[in-house]
Amino acid sequence: MAEAHQAVAFQFTITPEGIDFRLSHEALRQVYLSGLRSWKKKLTRIKNTVITGVYPASPSSWLFVVVAILATLYTRSDPSMGLINKIQEHLPVSGYLSHQSQTLLSALLFATLLWLAVILTMRYILKQLLSYHRWMFEVHGRMSNKTKVWLALVRIFSGRKPLLYSYQASLPHLPLPAIKDTMRRFLESVHPLLDDEQFKRMSALASDFENNLGPKLQWYLKLKALWASNYVSDWWEEYIYLRGRSPIMVNSNYYGMDFLYVTPTPIQAARAGNAIHAMMLYRRKLNREEIKPSRIPGTIIPLCSAQWERLFNTCRIPGEETDAIQHMQDSKHIAVFHRGCFWRLWLYHGGRLLSPREMECQIQKILDDTGIPQPGEEKLAALTAGDRIPWAKARKAYFGNGKNRQSLDIIEKAAFFVCLDDSEQGMMGEDPGKSLDAYAKSLLHGKTYDRWFDKSFTFIVYKNGKTGVNAEHSWADAPIVSHLWEYVLATDCFQLGYNEDGHCKGDVDFTIPPPHRLTWDIPKECQDVITSSHAVAQALAEDVDFHVLPFREFGKGCIKKCKISPDAFIQIALQLAHYRDKGKFCLTYEASMTRLFREGRTETVRSCSKQSCAFVRAMENNRIELSEKLRLFQLASEKHQHLYRMAMTGGGVDRHLFCLYVVSKYLGVDSPFLKEVLSEPWRLSTSQTPVQQVELFDLVNHPDYVSCGGGFGPVADDGYGVSYMIVGEEMINFHISCKISSSETNAHRFGRHIHQSMMDILALFSNGKKNL
Repeated sequence: MAEAHQAVAFQFTITPEGIDFRLSHEALRQVYLSGLRSWKKKLTRIKNTVITGVYPASPSSWLFVVVAILATLYTRSDPSMGLINKIQEHLPVSGYLSHQSQTLLSALLFATLLWLAVILTMRYILKQLLSYHRWMFEVHGRMSNKTKVWLALVRIFSGRKPLLYSYQASLPHLPLPAIKDTMRRFLESVHPLLDDEQFKRMSALASDFENNLGPKLQWYLKLKALWASNYVSDWWEEYIYLRGRSPIMVNSNYYGMDFLYVTPTPIQAARAGNAIHAMMLYRRKLNREEIKPSRIPGTIIPLCSAQWERLFNTCRIPGEETDAIQHMQDSKHIAVFHRGCFWRLWLYHGGRLLSPREMECQIQKILDDTGIPQPGEEKLAALTAGDRIPWAKARKAYFGNGKNRQSLDIIEKAAFFVCLDDSEQGMMGEDPGKSLDAYAKSLLHGKTYDRWFDKSFTFIVYKNGKTGVNAEHSWADAPIVSHLWEYVLATDCFQLGYNEDGHCKGDVDFTIPPPHRLTWDIPKECQDVITSSHAVAQALAEDVDFHVLPFREFGKGCIKKCKISPDAFIQIALQLAHYRDKGKFCLTYEASMTRLFREGRTETVRSCSKQSCAFVRAMENNRIELSEKLRLFQLASEKHQHLYRMAMTGGGVDRHLFCLYVVSKYLGVDSPFLKEVLSEPWRLSTSQTPVQQVELFDLVNHPDYVSCGGGFGPVADDGYGVSYMIVGEEMINFHISCKISSSETNAHRFGRHIHQSMMDILALFSNGKKNL
């Protein structure tokens, strides 16, 4: 209990002589330094609010405008065209000021109003410029004069040295498509999946919806689009994520992997020390808004940064009907799990962030602890892995007060959650492929009770120094966690580093209090709920089949030489692989971001198109000539790129249909069309994990420092989940998931089909060049 005594700033005892106070100067010093740090953060937040609030101008530009106005007045000219005199006439304090002071104050007010008007005008112009998206549909390498002028204007009005959130007020709102456009695009997307009779029936349903119920629902959506920053995002977060009552483990959470070939140190505590320190450096940059705003790769076009706000200090809180997201402005500790025990580890001491070496020592103390879990503690986190309703009821019944409430608060209000896993993972042993698959499964669900799946993310450190991250999905999408993860991996290896013994660098302050073990009083009834949740989670985890495929035969560089979009190439290869695997086409989901718009998240690219199906059938027909196959592939690639661009620019299908469905439920009306459309399963769900911070990784000089990307669980019981990451110029990593219980799917088999399909499509181009 030493840490408890150190937390007490003073003690007193009552004696016959009076009250005897005993002050703890060290504790008072820590209180002072903690308060000082909080005030510094508040002042930084205020400063950044001002800078962001006046962007694309700067606070110093106000002084320039004031000086310019006063200088013109000094030359006896009136740039305000009489407005300064009007302001002077209506000053409420005119009776207390001299004429010269009144003139000066009126000029200051006019200059300030002029400055604000210029800022609002610049923002409006920038918002209108960013609403133009036709540049995305131009042929690559052939920029029109109109686009060149537009790009120059964007550069002029984008300002200099933006902070993370500087562009938020200038981003356009997500446009609401017309009902007829969405119906046309929807029917076009399902046409290759239906026979003539089925398509005729679906066309009739769509026509009836378009002409009757659709316009009424659309009217309400128009109101929302005018009123809200984004007509989709809040409903998407609530109804797709927070209202889901099934387990979020496997079904919603996703993971990110460590380096594929390199483990910077085999010492678990040292790797944790460097990585945790790097995460806190990232949080510091985030709090100061020093992270550069994301942009479309290779352009100056900004993307929405709103999702970064809840990266740290965030937890999903279970509810019986709907969950909620709890976000704290600050958190000074992390929660750590090791061998069934929970700990609180302070991140600061003496008003400063613990060094990597100090963090390593703190982690090592947890690893060295020989304590045993308290009753119900070891598998407590299984509550976050099972169904949501039992967890919500248990939280309300058994964690509402006392030590259970205090300990749960420490976990939920932590900066993030850390799991010190006692297993060894990574690509190793006699069967590297099998070990990589086990690594993926471990990151996705672990033992089902050793990750706190409700936290914004859980950082996992294995016994052999390998690391990974498991992230909750409701608060943000994968690119946000990926951005953090890239920074952590690069900072860990290329900035912080390790000494020759594999330990973190730096000195240690041995007066730092040790980590604090959390205490629980979990009754038998709650332990029964934990056991039940664990059984549900265990069954779900055991049903997941996973395969990680590092595709090394060729990469982005080779695909670009064929003058094909790498994403289109991969998506068409997935269509070919799926057809070879199942002998049929299916509704395909590819996630596309809509962060060109304020508070944008994702839209669906329906990758299975009429053109891609035609190409796949041609590939399986040996009688079709090579030139025809190449022509069909080109058409399929162009169509896919068009669909992707439409999704990015607000012309997708699925988010619009989803919002129309939500409105119909609010109004209490049923739509056979919407009900049927939204109940169709996505039997092939895909997503690309982009490398966003290429400058952090020198793959030319350090080719082994490549991340393996990340993955997610299958969306449909009889379908596949495929995540892929394009690494450098010569590698593509695939993460394939499905369910063992399905007789139609097998992750390794599908992986072989993907590999062969990639090779076969490349062979088309190779043979095509030979024939030229």
